[in-house]
Amino acid sequence: MFKKLFGIYKPAPFTEPLPAERVAAAYTRMRWRMMLSIFAGYTFFYFVRNSFSLAKPYLIKDYGMSKGDVGLIATALAISYGLSKFIKGNVSDRSNPRYFMATGLLLSGVINLIFPSFAGSVGMMFILWFANGWAQGMGWPPCARTLTHWFSDHERGTIFATWNLAHNLGGGLVGAVVNGALALAAILAAGAALSSGLTFHIIFYVPAVLAIIMGVLLLVFLRDTPQSCGLPSIEDYKNDHPATGVDDPERELSAKEIFVTYVLKNKPLWIIAIANIFIYVVRYGVLNWAPTYLTAAKACPADTSRWLFFLYEVAGIPGTLLAGWLSDKVFGGRRSPVSCIFMVLVTIAVWIYWKNPAGHFLVDSMALFAIGFLIYGPVMLIGVSAVDLAPKKAAGTAAGFTGFFGYVFGAVIAELGLGRIVDRWGWDGGFELLLAACVISVVLFALTWNVHHKEDR
Repeated sequence: MFKKLFGIYKPAPFTEPLPAERVAAAYTRMRWRMMLSIFAGYTFFYFVRNSFSLAKPYLIKDYGMSKGDVGLIATALAISYGLSKFIKGNVSDRSNPRYFMATGLLLSGVINLIFPSFAGSVGMMFILWFANGWAQGMGWPPCARTLTHWFSDHERGTIFATWNLAHNLGGGLVGAVVNGALALAAILAAGAALSSGLTFHIIFYVPAVLAIIMGVLLLVFLRDTPQSCGLPSIEDYKNDHPATGVDDPERELSAKEIFVTYVLKNKPLWIIAIANIFIYVVRYGVLNWAPTYLTAAKACPADTSRWLFFLYEVAGIPGTLLAGWLSDKVFGGRRSPVSCIFMVLVTIAVWIYWKNPAGHFLVDSMALFAIGFLIYGPVMLIGVSAVDLAPKKAAGTAAGFTGFFGYVFGAVIAELGLGRIVDRWGWDGGFELLLAACVISVVLFALTWNVHHKEDR
């Protein structure tokens, strides 16, 4: 049974090459298909990840949990996802993304269906959300493998930026979808008010069902490498052969080679991985606590807070595209200068979001829009930097390495650390933590200002 299962997940074999006259049309069609598949798939990974952020106010108000309690549960996902993203990244570098990514999304959807049945039990919710994080780790790495096999080095910043919009679309759209589902449920209830318990369950059930449907579609449409479809490698097709320290870019690397040679001995990768800690403190410290902070400190209605949550994510779309374009066209493939500049501006926006008086929702909206616009550029560019600094057969592991630091340390600080700080010192203490993270990230990006590929190490 295990050998049969492993046979499904191992990289698809090369097939007989297509006739030369069919290559260009087939490559164009398949690149669109691969991009749309992983874009849609990753969008729904966020549906079944960010659902918990929308549920936090209900756990605090209706189930008697503290901010520290909900932060602890959210930390379960951060820790398991960080570990999974790194470990599964290495596995995904030697796996077929078609089955690998679909399995993770299906598992995450099922866990979201089960999760609300244990509302109020910190222990069970922690265990289930930990399991969800482990399944979520099967999302990013196969996307990195797919992008590095189907798109060349000199288009990577723009292409990664385009795919990265799935983060924003999925992370923000879940709030709008839940609002729509709740409105529909209210109509079906013939005007009767929905109970808090039903609302809480809908927040998880709707994203879960949509994610399961998308998981099935990935099995239908996603494929492995160009060579498995009878096409030449992307390097040969685009005549774009970057120096990544490996003689044969098509050779499947061993786990030891990937971990030791291309990750653990890669000094710039370590720097951007540490920078990712502080990026994630800001990213999740603002995003995941936005509904709670806005309702508790800014007197914002719950439905309005969900729309501002959506605004934060939508704002990342133009910001991410701008960051990718700037790194490709203005800075010649260097990613850190753009990240450094963006984080300076994030610092200013976080300060405004903090100091704006309660009731001034327009200023809060503008500040959240600015933070969302700016923060996702560095988030995306750290992943691009990771795959720039490693061979494409190690892309998932390199990206997983930076993700490990971002989630196991950064997201834990943003969830558990920020929750405990706010419980003890109030929101002022939380925002002092966020501003410190902004400043440290600026310094670390400045240290890698001129780094691009392996030859810069």
